Amino acid sequence: MTGLHVGDGNVQRFFPPDTPAVELELDHLRIVCVLKPEFWKGDPEIHDERLVSWLESKEFTGKLAPRPAPLAMIPAGEHAFRLLPILDQDSDQDAETTKYAVGFSV
Repeated sequence: MTGLHVGDGNVQRFFPPDTPAVELELDHLRIVCVLKPEFWKGDPEIHDERLVSWLESKEFTGKLAPRPAPLAMIPAGEHAFRLLPILDQDSDQDAETTKYAVGFSV
């Protein structure tokens, strides 16, 4: 696992080009991830060791669907999002019906 693929559409909607970093809320932990220039130029992925560890722990415990796993990105402030796994079978909402941006573990 290498990070979170946000997608070009979400980058355009939620990440102005002058945004140097994004805050991610991972359960009880809040981390700040630096966004590289490539993020706006066709490589819309957030890479951070703490994010990867969190994603791997969710996958290991079965709280995250197999890769690529969808995660709801719920706004939690300016340039901040709370990540919540979307499980296909066990959830009332899936990646196509959620009202929030969706990223995928990669």
